[in-house]
Amino acid sequence: MDLLDSLVAKGLAGEQPTRDEALAVLASGDDELLDVVAAAGRLPRHYFGRRVKLNYLVNLKSGLCPEDCSYCSQRLGSKAEILKYTWLKPEQAAEAARAGVAGGAKRVCLVASGRGPTDRDVERVADTIAAIKEADERVEICACLGLLSDGQADRLREAGVHAYNHNLNTSENTYGDICSTHDFADRVDTVQQAQSAGLSACSGLIAGMGESDADLVDVVFALRELNPDSVPVNFLIPFEGTPLAKEWNLTPQRCLRILAMVRFVFPDVEVRIAGGREVHLRTLQPLALHLANSIFLGDYLTSEGQAGQADLDMIADAGFTVEGADEATLPRDRAEAAVVRRRGAGTDLPPNA
Repeated sequence: MDLLDSLVAKGLAGEQPTRDEALAVLASGDDELLDVVAAAGRLPRHYFGRRVKLNYLVNLKSGLCPEDCSYCSQRLGSKAEILKYTWLKPEQAAEAARAGVAGGAKRVCLVASGRGPTDRDVERVADTIAAIKEADERVEICACLGLLSDGQADRLREAGVHAYNHNLNTSENTYGDICSTHDFADRVDTVQQAQSAGLSACSGLIAGMGESDADLVDVVFALRELNPDSVPVNFLIPFEGTPLAKEWNLTPQRCLRILAMVRFVFPDVEVRIAGGREVHLRTLQPLALHLANSIFLGDYLTSEGQAGQADLDMIADAGFTVEGADEATLPRDRAEAAVVRRRGAGTDLPPNA
């Protein structure tokens, strides 16, 4: 396909596809699927080799969220049968993190339900980071605590947070359909606050909420404008007891096309297959490793992933290797930009930044 040749050439040059090209990837047929995967797969091989970065999620505080995000089992009014608890103690969170690191995880993602953290919550997270770093200084810490207030991103960076996750989730035009307690602009603002504080931005989307192809392209292009260093792609798990419980409209083939489109838009960025991969990609998960260079190891917030050893076996069987703690994730040009944001202009790039 001429389209795929053009997209590969653009990606290798670090250029972005047009909206029409992105839409064409999503509209491609199943007969073309392997060609699409093979073409998009050239980009991560070029920029990342055959390495897969492992991330491990620690749910610091579960349920009882005052926000009404329709996709979330922890939302206000959720009837989903999930575990609910208040803040884990630092030693409890550190113990959970050690299990992930022992399994090969390079990044630990600390997540807490709620609209956003109080200053006391930020201090709790700082204590947890200290406990995790005591065991292994090299572990990357990503925090996902909701909407940030002034100064909180700076405090998190000072505490040892490397990255901040806050997803845009869906297009600006449809955001009001999934949430009424905050809006798209609030999410953009939090990502920008994190970046301004020198944190690595981690921001992505959720596919499968009834959105159109145009919505998917809109949110991915909005993400591109924010220029995050990592883009998690979640596939909706329709929890019973939430408004989107009946949205079972993804197929493995659709998921692969979405991942390919994201990769063409973000050729040199860490693209992560996140929630729902086991449910929706199923036996085609190994093909997705040719499109993304990052996955979560083990379980998610309120849903189970496949066993960690099964993830490691899948990576090895597909011909990939686990990225080591001392290996740089991003290509050098992006890594240099990230270091400048994190430490200020004029900062030299360390060997393993």
